[in-house]
Amino acid sequence: MNQDAKAKIVVGVDGSDGSRSALRWAALFAGVMDARIDAVTVWEFVSSFGWSALPPLSQPHEEIEKKLQQIVDDVFGPDRPAGLETHVYEGSAASTLVTLGEHATMIVVGSRGHGQFAGLLLGSVSARVAEHAPCPVVVVHSDGPPEMVKPS
Repeated sequence: MNQDAKAKIVVGVDGSDGSRSALRWAALFAGVMDARIDAVTVWEFVSSFGWSALPPLSQPHEEIEKKLQQIVDDVFGPDRPAGLETHVYEGSAASTLVTLGEHATMIVVGSRGHGQFAGLLLGSVSARVAEHAPCPVVVVHSDGPPEMVKPS
């Protein structure tokens, strides 16, 4: 099957335990669905935090791409799923994931990522993606890997 014609699973990755679990779940779904995986990190500049400006990264896109590669390596080691691609975008995480969902079979996100507030059951990004995505959304609530079930 042509790689472009394959089903596509978009997974949001921010380095949190939830996004690492989402990567593992995406790999499980990709195997069952014969789908490719687009592991996506989205970043945006924050002009200020409180009263002081945050120091800018010299090459944010490149540095974030390296971090994304490291996260994927940490999750899968040398056994990355076939067809896994990584992508880094600048913008709003929720809006970017929703837009990418227009050409996806499914979006997988962790229930809470970085920037979480204690007591929230569902993070703001995952909630907005689940509400607005044009495709099915899986919100992963566990920190552990999925149970690997072999077909009978």
